[in-house]
Order: sequence, then C-alpha cells, then structure tokens
Amino acid sequence: MFVGANGGEFASKLLKYLQEVDYRLAATREEREAIYRLRYRAYRREDGIDENPDGRFHDAYDDFDNCWLFGIYLDDELASSIRFHVISPETPRGPALDVFPDAIWPMLEAGQTVIDPTRFVTCERAAKRYPELPYMTLRAACMGYEYFNADFVLATVRREHQAFYRRVLEAEVVCEPRPYPKLKRPISLLKANVSKTREKIARRYPIFESSYTERRLIFSQPNHVPMGFPQAPLQALAS
Repeated sequence: MFVGANGGEFASKLLKYLQEVDYRLAATREEREAIYRLRYRAYRREDGIDENPDGRFHDAYDDFDNCWLFGIYLDDELASSIRFHVISPETPRGPALDVFPDAIWPMLEAGQTVIDPTRFVTCERAAKRYPELPYMTLRAACMGYEYFNADFVLATVRREHQAFYRRVLEAEVVCEPRPYPKLKRPISLLKANVSKTREKIARRYPIFESSYTERRLIFSQPNHVPMGFPQAPLQALAS
C-alpha cells in the first residue's frame, strides 16, 4: 500500500477531486456503449482512427477476461475512461503483448506481472473544466497495480505523449513506435518499475493512493458484461 505524503499545492488540488470522482467498472451494456462512444469522439478529435458509421470505438480486447474497463464520472457524468489488462504468466494476453512480444515475454518468463493501460480518453468538455483529469483517470490503473501487486505498468502511447509517463510514473522507453491495431499512428512502449518506485510516486502524487477497502470493493466485481447481456457485435482485430 502507498504511504501517506504531502505533495504540495498541486497534489492538494488533485486530492480534493477525490470527493467528487466516481470510479465505475463498466459492467452493463449501457455503460460500455457510453464509453465506446466517448472513445470514438476522443480519437476522432486527434484523427487517431478512421471514421465509422456506428460512432463507437470497440475492439475484442475489451472482452478479454483479464480486462478491466473503467468509466470515471464527475457530477454523475462520464468524464473519462481507461482500461487495463493484467498480463501475467497465468493470463498471458493483452494488446501490448501482441504488439511488443519481444519486450513483454521476457517479463512473463521471469514470473512478473504487468498492467497494460490503453484506451485512455477524456470528454472534451470535462477536460476543459478539470485540467487535472488525466491524473484522476490514471489513478484507476494505479489502483490496479496495487491490487494485483504488479511489477511494471506499461504505457503504449504516441511519441508526443511519452513525456507525461516519464514525468509522472518515471517510465522509460522500451520500444520505438510500431503499428498498433486500429490506430492510424504508430505507438511506442514505455514501462515503469512500480515495484520499486510506488512510494516515491505516491509522495509526489498522493492522489494515486488508495485504501485496501476501496480496491477490494472495485476489483471484487465482475470485470466484464455477464453472459446473457446483449452486446454489440465485436469489431475484428487488425491483422
């Protein structure tokens, strides 16, 4: 568990938002559809994906049993979303493993567990109102690496987004940009050794702290739409 700390004025500002933010696992069709539509708008704003008539962005990775899909709500409105896969020797599957197998397989062979966050998107209106929204969103993945006792957190991002993860998580670049399923621009791989830096990160960004009770309440829930729920058709993964 993280240790308590005083991260200064910016950290205090972040902490006050914890009284307003709600982290929800997307466990119903309606919650997931709202996230897929938010994703589509966010990626289209940056011309990161091609247009599609459905106005939604979904892939088969969303339905893996080691995928945790979060909606982050402010004032009961969907403000952002992130998903992550827990990639481990027991669950060796996830987008980063498919795109960067040469970097990920050695970690699994060493018995390590990695958190693979992807589809990090924000609502344009909410991001303008809450400039700190990226930190609030990333907190979901931080709760994940605490709960699953992960060794590393990955960042599969465009080159221009590397600085955020290098600054916040002290991540290092592992692989230069490569083609990535469904995305128009190449994606690089970074990894943060949170097994060694988690306490340092918490001192700087105490918003990333979470209690055992909070994590247990979240991760004891089903991490996918239960069988029997109607689901929209899957988009095929890029070959």
